[in-house]
Amino acid sequence: MQNQEAQKRFPWGSLVLTAVAVLGLVAIVYRFLYGLGASTNLSDGRAWGIWISFDLYIGVALAAGGFTLAAAVYIFAREKYHAVIRPAILTAFIGYTLVILALLVDLGQPWFIWKFILHPNIHSPLAEVGLCVMLYTIVLALEFSPVVFERLNWRVPMKWIRTIQIPLIVAGITLSTLHQSSLGGMALIFSETLDMLWYSPILPLLFLISAIAVGPAMVIVEGSLTSRAFGHQLGRDVLSGLGKVIPVILGIYLAFKIGDLVVTRQLGLIFSTSSYTILWWVEVLFGVVLPMILLSRPSVREHAWKLFGAAGLVVLGVMLNRFTISWFALEARPAVGYFPHWMEFAVSAGLVAWAVAIVMVCNKVLVMHEHAEPEHAEEPELEGKPGIMVEPGAAPGN
Repeated sequence: MQNQEAQKRFPWGSLVLTAVAVLGLVAIVYRFLYGLGASTNLSDGRAWGIWISFDLYIGVALAAGGFTLAAAVYIFAREKYHAVIRPAILTAFIGYTLVILALLVDLGQPWFIWKFILHPNIHSPLAEVGLCVMLYTIVLALEFSPVVFERLNWRVPMKWIRTIQIPLIVAGITLSTLHQSSLGGMALIFSETLDMLWYSPILPLLFLISAIAVGPAMVIVEGSLTSRAFGHQLGRDVLSGLGKVIPVILGIYLAFKIGDLVVTRQLGLIFSTSSYTILWWVEVLFGVVLPMILLSRPSVREHAWKLFGAAGLVVLGVMLNRFTISWFALEARPAVGYFPHWMEFAVSAGLVAWAVAIVMVCNKVLVMHEHAEPEHAEEPELEGKPGIMVEPGAAPGN
């Protein structure tokens, strides 16, 4: 009986997480010792691989909750979202830090990165993306620093940060807006190699709008998971309120996506039999239209797992969009194939594992949920919901 109880208490999840994190670290060390040729399947015919698609394009998009929530709370004064602003900024900070680490692994000679800083190519969207990512990561570190100062009881530096909080927020929103759209601008150079259905002159705008949509969706997904894992109690109107705005943003995104095809007289491409057309329909139907319908229904937004699932569809839709544009629908040189080396998978999985581990540590040692005054609304108790959302006014948990 004691052995069975010990087995139940054995932290299998932590063991797997540690193994993946260590394997990723080993792969990174191997890459720097023996080079890209020994650790990847990249070539001159396929210079972009999973590290660019997943770690950069998707990583930056999924970190959009930082600037979207910051704008909602500090610019538009939506005080009820104070409860999730700290986790959103932490996720963005970790995400951008890992993006930088992944790019250093992907670069052929990362020790020359200082040359980019001193001599940027102002005509390249990569220069804007690089500078904005660096600056925004610093801004995110400063935005999150009061949480650490609070834990250490360092009142003087906390006071300094508080005095420049609004300029930091404005700078963060500006920088994030610039480079979210610039990632789409980078894809504009693929006019001859990217599938016609996925290429568009308004890719920068589409990237920005989809990032704004996935920001609150990612906060819902993360807030749901961490609430279950660490026992945080969130007012029911917090996550459901985020879900309410997503259909509007998705509607704008869909209008521009369809409207672009109409204006350029390429709407007929969506009826072709290409595999890229199938990917387009999967994104539109399951990543845009379906979550729009679901999140427009109060019964979905007020049910914890239904809300989680609908937000998850938005996240998966944006991931599919970024994968397709930066990898699947991007032609390589003739007779050049590409499938990631196992070390490429290991590096990306290891970075995600490190991110999860950092989030776990922060939720255990820091106060991650800063509650504003709750909105006292008379709403009936919802039954049959998992305990990740509670009535407004319930005692907050940290």
